[in-house]
Amino acid sequence: MEKTVSQLVRESKMAIDIGLTKEARHGVIEILNKILCDENIIYIKTKNYHWNVVGQDFSERHAFFREQYEAIDEIIDEVAERIRDLNGKSLGTYSEYLHHCRIKEVPGEYPNDVTMISNLLADHEQIIRILRKDADRCDDEYHDMGTNDFLIGTMEKHEKMAWMLRAHLDKA
Repeated sequence: MEKTVSQLVRESKMAIDIGLTKEARHGVIEILNKILCDENIIYIKTKNYHWNVVGQDFSERHAFFREQYEAIDEIIDEVAERIRDLNGKSLGTYSEYLHHCRIKEVPGEYPNDVTMISNLLADHEQIIRILRKDADRCDDEYHDMGTNDFLIGTMEKHEKMAWMLRAHLDKA
């Protein structure tokens, strides 16, 4: 039986005293695990596009998608470690990612390179909107300024990736 995010949070036994209530930590860990799921979905979508891009600008697009998924891979690690910082358990299976993500896959679709970039741009912009709301929630609802700051930094990384994607669309 698949465990819920809340069940994983409750399983952590080690005491932690960092100025957040247990309930606040659990709420923040739940937020972070959903973000972890979204990051993994956009990572694999970007890697899929890296593998399957074709066309006149193949070499440039292939390298560009690699840069993007490597940056996302760093974010994934940072989010998972932030969850552990708060004494939570990081989700780590594709079935969990698919169950909790807000970014959607498009199996079996192999669009042209410009559509690939447009799709990724839409996903990054969705993640940016999610991160804005989640950062506010971490501060307002859970009084976790550390995670608020972390999420703002993550949002800025996605804003830069979105800018890069837009720049490629301007060329198209």
